[in-house]
Amino acid sequence: MAEITEGDSNFDALFKAFVMIVVSEIGDKTFLIAAIMATRHPRVTVFGGAFASLVIMSILSAALGKVILGLIPKVWTLWAASLLFLVFGIKMLQESFQMSGGNSHIQEEMREVEEELEEDSAFHDSHNARGTSNSSSSSQIPLENLEEGRISNKHLNDSPSLKNWIIILKENLRNTIQLMTNPVFAQAFVLTFLGEWGDRSQITTIAMGGAHSVPVIAFGTILGHGLCTAGAVIGGRYLSTKISVKHISLIGSAAFIIFAFLYSLEAYCYKPELDGAY
Repeated sequence: MAEITEGDSNFDALFKAFVMIVVSEIGDKTFLIAAIMATRHPRVTVFGGAFASLVIMSILSAALGKVILGLIPKVWTLWAASLLFLVFGIKMLQESFQMSGGNSHIQEEMREVEEELEEDSAFHDSHNARGTSNSSSSSQIPLENLEEGRISNKHLNDSPSLKNWIIILKENLRNTIQLMTNPVFAQAFVLTFLGEWGDRSQITTIAMGGAHSVPVIAFGTILGHGLCTAGAVIGGRYLSTKISVKHISLIGSAAFIIFAFLYSLEAYCYKPELDGAY
């Protein structure tokens, strides 16, 4: 058997990260957010906000994997990555069998994303010049209260405290980014970041970051996100009428199951003395 060099290992890891992102993100929520926003705002601004968010998410996820799994023997992280890919692959396969053919599923998801964007825009359009307009709904949280960390008892009683804290965090982050850039960039950044957090691709990136070099995994996922986001802002609306999420999910599940097999094979053949090659 030919000896596996460091370059071969890094290239394999980068390729897996890239493919994992592509098959996971096409037609996903963050893809649709960028696609819809690009029809309403400048494409470059939307791409910049969404891609900047995904770059930060990729680096954080890969680094988090190394922090969480760094103290665990590498062979265990390989087995963990294999199990994770297998579970997600089987789940995607089950989801694809439950989907109807054609693009009905992605159209339904697009309607949900459009409603979410409308609600988000309606909330922020009611606040001008960093203040609260007189016509704003009583259920909305005043922007200045969010910036100062104050929420009235009425707002606290309207929804669980955890939801309020999430709203506070989201708005403070968005306002900070908006001060440095513009509202469209901030909206694309925050909605993409929140949409990606806890997603299948983020969890898998964490596992891969623990099993491989953080820069390699981060770079591979960034390339994948860049391709998907560019495709979304350039022709996401058109693609959504042509692609079938069912077929994409089937391809994605096959890729995940293949990666699960490759990781299990790598774990089985793993030799601690070659650890320096990764």
